[in-house]
Amino acid sequence: MFTIGDFARHGRVSVRMLRHYDATGLLRPAHVDPVSGYRHYSAAQLARLNRIIALKDLGFTLQQVRDIVDEKVSAEELRGMLRLRRAELESAMAAAGARLIQVEARLRAIESEGHMPTNDVVIKSVPSVRVAELTATAASFSPEDIGPVIGPLYDELFRCLDSAGITPTGPGIAYYEDAPEGGGRISVHAAVQVSAPLQDGTFRILDLPPLDQAATIVHRGSMDAVVPTAQALARWIDANDHQSMGYPREINLECPDDREDWVTELQAPVTRA
Repeated sequence: MFTIGDFARHGRVSVRMLRHYDATGLLRPAHVDPVSGYRHYSAAQLARLNRIIALKDLGFTLQQVRDIVDEKVSAEELRGMLRLRRAELESAMAAAGARLIQVEARLRAIESEGHMPTNDVVIKSVPSVRVAELTATAASFSPEDIGPVIGPLYDELFRCLDSAGITPTGPGIAYYEDAPEGGGRISVHAAVQVSAPLQDGTFRILDLPPLDQAATIVHRGSMDAVVPTAQALARWIDANDHQSMGYPREINLECPDDREDWVTELQAPVTRA
């Protein structure tokens, strides 16, 4: 038998936690001295403690933990609970990874403040191009809101084109507008160049208007980390007496499986200030 202090050390938990588990009935001591009130635990109870800690770390409530360790849930129910929790954790990890990318991108933008972009910015005219597109709404123009919307849009667009027997003839072109409902929401257009008749249906085929003048810059890497490149372009526009005329288009020049190897041209419509 172990004192509560010894058991806490062997279980790598705090005495306070063991007292809480005792008070809630989750892990009772094997023996309580009737005179002193001292709690004593057996080595066999480490197995229950390990299960409690593991389940708690997975995010289960103490009541759920109690039901599981007391075998009040079936094996199938437990498997279902674990699968659901695994999916939740994977989603949380993906969200945390996306936030880390945004933090790193903002850090690079901060570090480049006060410096003119070393990237080549080119002013050029952009001709009209025929595209097939699908459209949806994002909560804002931030990469963390755009990414989850535009990715599925492109997946669905290519499925639709395949079903219609239409083969893209050029790169993907993403463009953006303020959504009619306002509130900072953005209409996201996932488009790809095609050679096909104009149409409205499951997807839309239209002629994207030309840009008389566009300040362009090439971004290399995931679009989740586009902020430093986009802000470098903005600094160039301001420093060279141009005025921005709307959201930049994104031309997908190279889109290999590894997003870090993507090459995207930003085309910001401008006019002379």
